[in-house]
Amino acid sequence: MLEAGLIQRELLPFGAVPFPMAADTSHHIIGLIPSRWGSSRFPGKPLHPIAGKPLVQHVWERVCRCSRLDAIAIATDDQRIFDAAVSFGARAIMTSPDHPSGSDRLAEALVSDEALSMATVACPISTREDLDNPNIVKVALARNGDALYFSRSVIPYARHPRVAPPLRHLGIYAYRRDFLENYVRWAPTPLEQTESLEQLRALENGARIRVILTDHVSVGVDTPEQAEQVEQILLNIH
Repeated sequence: MLEAGLIQRELLPFGAVPFPMAADTSHHIIGLIPSRWGSSRFPGKPLHPIAGKPLVQHVWERVCRCSRLDAIAIATDDQRIFDAAVSFGARAIMTSPDHPSGSDRLAEALVSDEALSMATVACPISTREDLDNPNIVKVALARNGDALYFSRSVIPYARHPRVAPPLRHLGIYAYRRDFLENYVRWAPTPLEQTESLEQLRALENGARIRVILTDHVSVGVDTPEQAEQVEQILLNIH
């Protein structure tokens, strides 16, 4: 998962060196990549080699292409991931191993800002296989573009000929700092625990999540099989 946070002053988790700040700190934007070892579906996923590099390095290199980010860091709970990140030139932040989600991990790494609200990204689902795959998260939208619900199941269910196209949630988030502070104070919620989807905690507490639509389809890596799929794509590109 890749998530982005806004920050105004500095990152100081566990004695880490603060980020160099832009001259105008009022809109300093930092991209944070939460990276944990203990994935239930894919333990050690961040360091799984894909086309000669660990997965987390591929994510970091692509985030580095975003020209609007002032700084980028990998937030992790594992020394192996921390050391690997440093070895390929990334900034790394050690966080607590007790966080239940990537959003909680990001909140520990963020300090201050006063800008945006929470947002994420979705794209159309084009195949029945993807629609039925519980590892591909779906999202249903309100007319204003806010998320109504996220699910591993097929939503919306097409009782009649489909009018609303099914949408795939892409695991990219943008947060406002004050929202993250509130988020981590909320206990895990029933729907979040049922679906194992952290964004449902926000919806269950009445928060709005704006969903930006894109035609770009990226392949998530939540299982070893998906890692093999991504590796074949990268090898064919190069």
